[in-house]
Amino acid sequence: MLAADDDDDDDSHHHRRLEPSEAPDPATPRVLTIISFLLEKLVARNDQLAIGLTQQLHGLSNGSVRLGKSLSVFHGVRAPSISIPKYLDRIYKYTSCSPSCFVVGYVYIDRLLHKHPDSLVVSLNVHRLLVTSVMVASKVLDDVHYNNAFYARVGGVSNAELNRLELELLFLLDFGVIVRSRVFESYCQQLEKEMLWNGTGQKIERAMMTNTIDEVTEISVKDAQSSSPPQKGD
Repeated sequence: MLAADDDDDDDSHHHRRLEPSEAPDPATPRVLTIISFLLEKLVARNDQLAIGLTQQLHGLSNGSVRLGKSLSVFHGVRAPSISIPKYLDRIYKYTSCSPSCFVVGYVYIDRLLHKHPDSLVVSLNVHRLLVTSVMVASKVLDDVHYNNAFYARVGGVSNAELNRLELELLFLLDFGVIVRSRVFESYCQQLEKEMLWNGTGQKIERAMMTNTIDEVTEISVKDAQSSSPPQKGD
C-alpha cells in the first residue's frame, strides 16, 4: 500500500501528529484528512527523488529519458496552486460522492504504482490522478453520480482532457476497477492505523453518504497539457 512505502530517515516523522494548520474542517470526512496527509508526504518525498533521478538521467542521456512514462499523461506543465487537502475537499463538497469513493480511488492509485513501478506520484500529476480516480470510483460505487463534464469543472480541467485521462486510467489498470469488500476493508484498516499513528485514533467512514451541493466556482488549474476547450457531454 502507499502508506507502507513511507521510508523516511527519521522514524519520528512517520509518527508525527497532524499540525494545527492541517486541522480539517469538522464537516470533512476523516478519510479525506488521512488520505491527504499520506499523499502530501508521498508527493514531497517523490518530488525530491524525481529531482535527483532526473539529474542523474540527464547526465547519462542528455535528458532523453523521462521518469514515470506510464503516468506522463497525468502530468501538467506545473503543479496546481491548490493543496491536496483542499482539492479533495472540493471534490467531496461539489460532487456529493460517498467517502468510500476516496478509499477506492486511493486503491486505484496504489494499483497503478504496483503495475507500473517506474512511475511516481508527484506534484505534477497527483491532482489529475485524484480527480480521475475518484470519478471512476463514483461510477462503480454510487447509484447516482455526476458526469465527466461536471467532474472536469470541479477538478479544473477540460472535459476533453478528463475523458482522455479516464481512458488512460482504465487501460493502465487493465480495467481492474472492482474492489472486493475484503480488499476495501484492508485499506480502511491501514488508513485507520495511520490515523492512530498520527494521534487521532478514529475509524474512517465506510458507509455511503450524500451531501448538498453549493454553487460551483472555477479553480485556477491552467497548466493542462491539452488545450481542448470544455465540452458539454461526456
